[in-house]
Amino acid sequence: MDDPPDRTLVGQALRNAAAALARLPQASPRLEAELLLTEATGWPRIRLVAWPETPLTPAAAARFAALLARRLAGEPIAYIRGHQEFWTLDLRVTPDTLIPRPETELLVEIALELPDPDRPHRVADLGTGSGAIAAAVAVERPAWRVIASDRSAAALVIAQSNFRTLGLAHCFPLLGDWLTPIADGTLDLILANPPYIAAADPHLDQGDLPFEPRTALAAGPDGLDAIRDIMADAMRCLRPGGLLAIEHGCAQGESVRALFNGQGLINPETRRDLAGQDRVTLGWGS
Repeated sequence: MDDPPDRTLVGQALRNAAAALARLPQASPRLEAELLLTEATGWPRIRLVAWPETPLTPAAAARFAALLARRLAGEPIAYIRGHQEFWTLDLRVTPDTLIPRPETELLVEIALELPDPDRPHRVADLGTGSGAIAAAVAVERPAWRVIASDRSAAALVIAQSNFRTLGLAHCFPLLGDWLTPIADGTLDLILANPPYIAAADPHLDQGDLPFEPRTALAAGPDGLDAIRDIMADAMRCLRPGGLLAIEHGCAQGESVRALFNGQGLINPETRRDLAGQDRVTLGWGS
């Protein structure tokens, strides 16, 4: 029997959605259409691709239309879905947290270079948000004790939820401003993806950024205020030979290395992300 004429097929729905999303700046039309349809149907993406002639139920079609309308209004797809992939993990995210991005995985890679990985190193992920960095490090290094600090109680609720879902009992949420609540000389590694966009930067009004927490994005006239605050306390909290690694903007490497030198960190260097852009500066405590 032929499908009823009012039943939209998967392939048709994806084509129509991708065409609509192509008008949205910085979108990935086909991928986003597939992700939204998986949310609407509960089906895996492979099923959508393999059986494009499958008809959508009216309820699924209505859910898909509602999700697509939110995306076309500019809402980030991560917030629409309520979760985002990072490292090897699928993490819960909300508008209380920054959306984890692939370039931030460089911080995790640097963390995993720390010598003696089986020792119970003590690590802090500052401004943890969804807990993405802390969770990724903790999954790879079960012997480490990972502190996940944030000034936002709402963000810490999301981080704690992710740690619980992943069974990461060695991740510890901590409410506080950067390193303020952490005792002297207790950390082997400090990781941070702080706000680093200049407050007047027009990029804050583009793409996903208007929907994300402004306090997690912007940091003063030159974007370096949060990094300065972290640097001012880093040497106090690091154990001798401990490592500090901070993500920053692609044009800020030289300025951040100067801040590292000014605080007495040894051999500061800037690592580039997969796009070849300056992304993380690291240095060792004395």
